[in-house]
Order: sequence, then structure tokens, then C-alpha cells
Amino acid sequence: MLDRRLFLNFDWTLLVAAVILSLIGVGNLYSSTYPHTGSATPLFLKQALWLLIGISLVAGILLFDYHSFIRYAYPFYIFCLLALVMVLLFGRTTSGSQRWLQLGFVSFQPSELAKIGLILALTRFFSENENPHGHGLRELVTPFLLLAIPLLLVFKQPDLGTSGLLVFIFFSLLAYIGLRRRTWVILGFGCAAAIPLFWRFLKEYQKTRLLTFLNPDLDPLKTGYHIIQSKIAVGSGTFWGKGFLKGTQSQLHFLPEQHTDFVFSVFAEEWGFMGCFLLLFLFLLLISRGLNIAHTSKDKAGAILAIGISAMLFWQTFINIGMVVGIVPVVGVPLPLLSYGGSSLVTTLMGIGILLNIHSRRFMLSR
Repeated sequence: MLDRRLFLNFDWTLLVAAVILSLIGVGNLYSSTYPHTGSATPLFLKQALWLLIGISLVAGILLFDYHSFIRYAYPFYIFCLLALVMVLLFGRTTSGSQRWLQLGFVSFQPSELAKIGLILALTRFFSENENPHGHGLRELVTPFLLLAIPLLLVFKQPDLGTSGLLVFIFFSLLAYIGLRRRTWVILGFGCAAAIPLFWRFLKEYQKTRLLTFLNPDLDPLKTGYHIIQSKIAVGSGTFWGKGFLKGTQSQLHFLPEQHTDFVFSVFAEEWGFMGCFLLLFLFLLLISRGLNIAHTSKDKAGAILAIGISAMLFWQTFINIGMVVGIVPVVGVPLPLLSYGGSSLVTTLMGIGILLNIHSRRFMLSR
């Protein structure tokens, strides 16, 4: 039987913000893929179906105490690793990347689920190994291993964007749990020293993307094309936008990947500055509620878990919008709740469900 306190303490603001963003995403996908031709199911309808599945999953997550998720964090983490290995062995290759597992009629992207797996695993480790004086390098050996294994598997696909997200989530959690000052200095020098090695292992097209980020006009018809067209779309929206289905960049299909990585460009062109202001406010509301849930959590484990999910939402939003306006290299990161993709949408809603779970149980004793 469900405890009525779950409903009394429910964060409706967080849920409503997530649902509104998801519905905006479905409408934006309708526009970005308009006109819809052929007999195949339109992408916006597929996204709407994934949204229903994701909301059902949120309801299912609320039935269990979030401590049970932390308790089984390591088995779930291992499951994510096995799925990533399966991708490299049997995954479907699209546009030069091997990121998807074909499960019957459904394509699944394990790298999306790996973000939740890493957050849960790190939450369990840090909650069981607290150090009020700050963690040192020796205490970070296990967390770095927890990061390194999925990071290498995702990087091998290759998926530079998700690899970067895993790193940002990891360091966000380190900043929250606290490190000794000496440890931060050593990590800083270590990261700087690793840049040449990182560059060496990049694919040629990835290197070109990073160089084009500094000057898109170096290759305006190839690697610089995405960001140039995206900036035109965002800028042409002006204050009020051109109106729904009236964006010339999107309707004439000048924008590449306009239903995935560049959905924000489609939205900005049609709804202008005011539409973007509303959208960014909803994302700010989503992330701030996550941080508030971490602040009001009844225990350290819930706080760490909430910080990890909030970091995932923040960095994914920042990187995607940064890509389309030219302040971040184009690395293929979807915009949470708006970009097309069942794996991304369901994973994000899983994170929202866990945040709601932590908030609803902040006055309840663990079983």
C-alpha cells in the first residue's frame, strides 16, 4: 500500500516542468520533420510513444525506495557495461558510429543508460566511503576505475559527446563530495598533461570538428556547415520568432540533424528570443529543483544521487545549446527531453523519476 506522504511531499513543479518540456519537444519534432511523407510512423509520434513509456517508468520508480536503487547500483552498473560491450560486438552502425543495439523493432542506445549506471555506482561508493576532511588520491582509485571502464567503451563507439558527459558528471560529483586542495591541484596538472594523449586518440573527423569550432569559416561547406546554418537559424528568429512551421532554415532543410542535435535551432528560429527565454527558464527550473532536492535530502546518499542527476541534466543542456550557438564544439549531445531519441528521453525521465523519489521520501524512514 502506498504511503500518503509520498503524495503530500511530491514535487509537482519538477514533474510539470519535465512534462511541459517533453510536450514542447514533441511539437518541435513535428515542425522539424514537417512535411511528413511516406508510410513510416512520423518521428514526433514515436517520440510521443516514448514519452508515455517514460512517464510510466517514472510512476514505477516511485513505487520503490531510492535506497533500493543504490543497493543494487553495482549489478546495474555491470549490466550497463555488458550492454556497452554488446554494442561493440553486435551493435548497429549509423553515420560511422556503432552506438545502437537492435532489440526486435526497437533500437536501444546503452551509452544513455550508462550515465545513470555511473551515477548510481558513484553514489553507492561515496555514500559508503565518506571522508569529512576531503578525499585524497588513494581514495579515488575505485571511482576513477568506475569512470574509466564505461568511458573507454563509449569512446570506442566512437561517441565523444557522451564520453565528455561522463567526465563532467564525475567531476561534478567530486566537487560536491569534497577533495583535498592538493588532490585538486594534482588532478588539474594530470588533466592538462593528458590533453596531448587525448588528441592522439581522436578520430580525424573529431579533430576537424574541434578545429572548426575555433573558426567555422575554415570549412564552411563541410565541418563548419552545421554551426554556420545553426547560427543563421537562431539569429533569424529575432525577438518573437517566425512562427510555428515558418522557419526557413528548418523547413527548407538547411539545418543538418535538426530533429536530434540541432532541435534548439529549430525552436529558436520559430519562437525567437521570448520562446528561448521560456525554454531556458524551464530547464533552469528543472535543474534548480534537482539541486533543491539534494539540499533537502534526508541523507548523504540521496543528496549525492540528486547532485549526479542534476549534473547530468545541466551539462547535457549546456553542451547542446552551446553547440548550436557556437560556444561549444559540435560533439553530438542531445538536448534533454527535446531531441528525438527514445533512449535519451527515457533515460532523462528515469533521472526525473529518481529525483521525485528522493524528494517524496525525505520525511520517511528507510525500510
